[in-house]
Amino acid sequence: MIVKILGTGCPKCRKLEEKVKAVVELHSIDATVEKVTDLNEMMKYNIMSTPALVINEKLKMYGNIPKDEQILAWLKEG
Repeated sequence: MIVKILGTGCPKCRKLEEKVKAVVELHSIDATVEKVTDLNEMMKYNIMSTPALVINEKLKMYGNIPKDEQILAWLKEG
């Protein structure tokens, strides 16, 4: 599974990346977490604000930091 964190490096973006990596590690999920900072790449997902979370090329959320339980649910969906 490919998990992408879209963001320019703001505090919220870094926090989301930390949370996703922690959930992946804690639950032994087979996933590669990538940080996407390129604006052209981010525009492909039609997001209006950052951070954003993309799992297997499906946009799951943008503009906030979800709870760990929500991140885990999305990761389990694949």
